[in-house]
Amino acid sequence: MMDNEVHSLFDKFLQGKTCKETLSLFHELCHVLHLDPADYRSFYQKLKGSLNYWKAKALWVKLDKRASHPNYEQGQACANTKSLVLGAGPCGLRTAIELAFLGAKVVIVEKRESFSRNNVLHLWPFTIHDLRALGAKKFYGKFCSGSLDHISIRQLQLILLKVALILGVEVHVNVEYKGFIKPPKDQKEKGIGWRADLLPTGHSLSKYEFDVFVSAGGGKYVPEGFKKKEMRGKLAIGITANFINYNTTAEAKVEEISGVAYLYNQKFFQQLRKDTGIDLENIVYYKDDTHYFVMTARKQSLLKYGVIEQDKQDADSLLSPQNVCSKSLLSYAQEAANFATKYQLPHLEFAQNHRGEPDVAMFDFTCMYRAENAALVKERHGHRLLVALVGDCLVEPFWPLGTGIARGFLAAFDAAWLVRKWSMGTTPLELLAERESIYQLLSQTTPENTNKNISQYSIDPQTRYPNLNLSYFKPTQVQHLYDVGRSTATEKDTSQTKGKMLRSDSCVGYEELLSWCQQHTRSYRNVKIVDLTMSWKTGLALCALIHHFRPDLIDFESLKEESVAENNQLAFSIAEKEFGISPIMTGREMEVATSPDKLSMFMYLTQFNEFFKDISPELHDVNKRKIMTLSSAKSALLFLSTLRKNVANKRSSVSDAESEQLLKEDPNETLASPSSAHSPQENESSSSQPEQFQENSNVESANRQGSFRQAPGPSSSEVCYFCKKRVYVVERFSAEGQFFHRGCFTCHQCGTTLRLGNYAFNSRDGKFYCTLHYTSLLGTNQSHLDKTAPSLVKEEVLDVEMMQDSPVKMCADNEEDILEGLQIKKEDEGQGVESSSQDNEDAILMEKVKSSNLSGDEQSADDEDESLSEDDMKSNTEPIKTRLTPEEFAAKRQTWKLRTFERRARQEEMARFAKAQMIQRRLEEIEQTFHDLEQRGIHLEQEMRNNKGEQQDLMQSWIALVQDKNQLLSEESELMIQGRELELEDQKSRLEQDLRRYMNMDDSLKTSKDHLEEERIFKEMIEVVKMRDKLVAFLEQQRLREQEQRAVVVPGAAAKDLTPVASITWV
Repeated sequence: MMDNEVHSLFDKFLQGKTCKETLSLFHELCHVLHLDPADYRSFYQKLKGSLNYWKAKALWVKLDKRASHPNYEQGQACANTKSLVLGAGPCGLRTAIELAFLGAKVVIVEKRESFSRNNVLHLWPFTIHDLRALGAKKFYGKFCSGSLDHISIRQLQLILLKVALILGVEVHVNVEYKGFIKPPKDQKEKGIGWRADLLPTGHSLSKYEFDVFVSAGGGKYVPEGFKKKEMRGKLAIGITANFINYNTTAEAKVEEISGVAYLYNQKFFQQLRKDTGIDLENIVYYKDDTHYFVMTARKQSLLKYGVIEQDKQDADSLLSPQNVCSKSLLSYAQEAANFATKYQLPHLEFAQNHRGEPDVAMFDFTCMYRAENAALVKERHGHRLLVALVGDCLVEPFWPLGTGIARGFLAAFDAAWLVRKWSMGTTPLELLAERESIYQLLSQTTPENTNKNISQYSIDPQTRYPNLNLSYFKPTQVQHLYDVGRSTATEKDTSQTKGKMLRSDSCVGYEELLSWCQQHTRSYRNVKIVDLTMSWKTGLALCALIHHFRPDLIDFESLKEESVAENNQLAFSIAEKEFGISPIMTGREMEVATSPDKLSMFMYLTQFNEFFKDISPELHDVNKRKIMTLSSAKSALLFLSTLRKNVANKRSSVSDAESEQLLKEDPNETLASPSSAHSPQENESSSSQPEQFQENSNVESANRQGSFRQAPGPSSSEVCYFCKKRVYVVERFSAEGQFFHRGCFTCHQCGTTLRLGNYAFNSRDGKFYCTLHYTSLLGTNQSHLDKTAPSLVKEEVLDVEMMQDSPVKMCADNEEDILEGLQIKKEDEGQGVESSSQDNEDAILMEKVKSSNLSGDEQSADDEDESLSEDDMKSNTEPIKTRLTPEEFAAKRQTWKLRTFERRARQEEMARFAKAQMIQRRLEEIEQTFHDLEQRGIHLEQEMRNNKGEQQDLMQSWIALVQDKNQLLSEESELMIQGRELELEDQKSRLEQDLRRYMNMDDSLKTSKDHLEEERIFKEMIEVVKMRDKLVAFLEQQRLREQEQRAVVVPGAAAKDLTPVASITWV
């Protein structure tokens, strides 16, 4: 065959569209070149020598560079190793490629013969660099050429399949793996090793013996000897939909959506539900071979829409094909896709899956699974087998985070490193101990916490994971992973050493707690503690305990013994505000009670002991990042909640004032605002309406001694304010002086679960609302917002001046703290103008905003060099050198600048979305953990109340349970603050993009409307920057205050940390 024909055949192989076609073209190419693919040791070198073609040479350069890495030892590191890889998914193929570079014989078995998954994967920077280094753009010219970095699973499989074949990997499709065939007892002269039980029976691989088995068979397949761990959250239903991409001009203009999350863009989802009846938590849109949408839907929405026919208790029955209406599911997905893209995609026609049906799927990801261990070794009759897991069967990905393929590739590298050390003769227990040590980091990896120098990544884990401890596990801890055919009496649970770190002094008994309280209150008048019941009834003991540690909070000498309700309420309020300790009853309840409840008081006082007792300095050293205490987190949430509600009130009054002004100018003008139709008397009433919505309805303050905080009406700590059923001590939750079940705390209008810092209370009707519906109840005019496009939906801008003129009243002590902590300058209320210092601050902020946008231009020039790389500029035809004129070069440079800025903005948006989903997922996991903890607490409380005596063991269990609850509350509060920070970052980013468009316009072409809009964006952006700066300042002030407090209470001790030591694990 002529060279041109061989070159043409190689081109066809590079551009193969299906698995079957690619394999067929490869075997044809080998036949023409007289090459044997089974000759894995020299196949690649022979293929290089036979193909003298510029396209092939460009690919050889990349593969040779990779193969020259010292880890591979010129392909001799695993020269005597034979491996079997189960699954030709991306992770199985990527592992096979690394094993081939190491010189091992690699065989892949795959049950299917087609790559049919259209779903699109998000790529981390290191995965893009890795695939480029393997020549991805030689096989797929459009690889990562858009504003978002993603690729369809099918295209990724094709790229990796072609690389694997070139490197001498054997790939067998239509072969099903059934299990291992152990070496027989009767070992003859040569001996028979480990083999695989395969279908069809009698396949040529049936006699293939291997000493390494890598399972990449997917989440549903876990090989014998491995166990799964479950991470359970609230019910989560995902929907994926693929639509045909006709690659028209109209389709190209539709912007992708890197992710919109309810956590920071509630308006978009509220409008979606209002207009279509579809209720989502998030949605993503990628434009690839198909138009790919993935979203998380709420169950009630699916039931109302008719997608799910009947509500079921378990997820499997709920989402079974018999309970799902396919037609309604298609309509649901199509309408959501249309709304998200502002109905700009002209023809939303479903692509087809491998069954020839519309490519729409609904799945449950409530429970995420991960293998307890990453590898094990089996030994039978002198033959050892190393078994390793990669991909979904190792760690099941949480799709909104886009972690699946990145962590899959990291696991593939880790598995290759494992095989390398196996081939070097490392003992099984040492090998397994190191592998498990590395595995502990996998579920926590993000682009931010892995090594930044991605060009240096290799199969050596130390190039990828910072602060890696390869000796985290000792060989003695992994003995159960070395299976020699004997049953082990006990298996070590390695997970016990990971996760929450318990202190040996974390629990105190009844006598210890009593003694501790006596020690710190013995010098106070009218205070004599002899028990945990009657000694505390007057409230003086509680006030004395607080005064001992924080004398600045209470004027103890002014308290009267007969003022039982006031004393107790004062102590409850201060403890909640300053220390994050929620009340267990009201002051009035304490007054009328015959005797305080011993169990409730024990739980309550244990929290004081936990908050003020000595802490081990080592605890802070283990956890390097700053985590706020529960009190700091709650204070910050109170700050945010107050500002959010105040800005809504301010915007409402501004809207009313603007309406009145317009009516004066044009009496015939009819406004959409509801207030415009009111009579003067109604308007007067309406203007006072926000006073009904207060953080606290009753405020009594004296010298910063706290507030008597309770909503009007009777209150009982044992009866839920909402459902009127009993509330046990451990499940008791409180807000506005009311007590209720955590699950009952929902928005009266939309049913959304409410949390601290994210609710409003209407004292007139006694109802709680989410902040979004609180705003709508105030009549805020939102008509100027684009209600369909997520890119244009904006949150209220939080301002500083609102604190002075808002009708909503804050607690006097809270206001003083906030104003002092933030050093906010008061407005000149008489003249209604800001001070000169405020003007200077705004001027500085404006310059900051401008400079940040200008710096973006400079940075984009730096990124341009990378954008104009060899891979981006070469096409799939032989390059032709051309010289650009200065004008053409300038135009091209400007185009790349804009593309780079857009790309960076999209990447930041994607990072925010991923972080939001991590927060949302963890909040849901916390919710489920709370539920389980409360059930245990109810059972424990019932046991304690039905038995007499001190019940020491039960008390210890009770204290441990309360500490778990406090840790969850602290973590939840911090996550809520992080969510609010994301809101501000999202607003700033969107405003920055809008501002850049105006700044890039020629001034001579701007209309007066353009100038006004640019000025409006400037002002709004300044408000957002200002608000975020104030939030950061507030958190820093809280941190410094806490450090000072710790220095006084416990000299030399580290700041208190109520959250678990172990990092949150995301799967």
